[in-house]
Amino acid sequence: MDGPARVDVLWLPLGAGGHSVRINGRVWEALSAWRDGRARCDLYHAALRVHLPEGRFAIEQTPVPAGDPAARGVAVEGPVVSPLAGRLRVFRYEIRCWRDGVIPDAAEAVGEPVTVTRAPGRARAVVALVPEVPPLGWGRDPCGAGEMWNSNSIVAWLLTRAGLDADAVTPPPGGRAPGWRTGLLVARGWGPGTAMTRAGTP
Repeated sequence: MDGPARVDVLWLPLGAGGHSVRINGRVWEALSAWRDGRARCDLYHAALRVHLPEGRFAIEQTPVPAGDPAARGVAVEGPVVSPLAGRLRVFRYEIRCWRDGVIPDAAEAVGEPVTVTRAPGRARAVVALVPEVPPLGWGRDPCGAGEMWNSNSIVAWLLTRAGLDADAVTPPPGGRAPGWRTGLLVARGWGPGTAMTRAGTP
């Protein structure tokens, strides 16, 4: 038993556990800030921890390591950028829904976990929806939102599809979560060929 139900969002610094990813992220953010005429922000990668009476689930998008996917709760795999490149493991990502598993970089999370619901039905919906996350190409912009599909998109998609207010979830002060808006839009039905006339639900 794992106590009362709740869904927590963890905000991990981009590149936590990976020095080169963090440096590349800072370079990308510096260029984006210069292009948009704004101040630089800290970049974050979202993960979920779902507590239910029957157990705790770690939900996160990661690169695909070697080993048995079932042992780490893999529910979905998708390509990085291109389905053709995704034939190689190094160009695939996985989405885990790992019962009693871990989020490897959780110790580096900034601030306290953000609890978005304590309703058991909503928490179970988040877990049940993980296998339904669309395996879109990581790094692609599937709905012309100007943001890539990535780990933040996946968390935003899950919260929205579970009936939770993902619009109200924001990264720590001074931070950005690129890809969040893309997840919201895909969850609401935006996609290739959909005219983007407004940012709300179609």
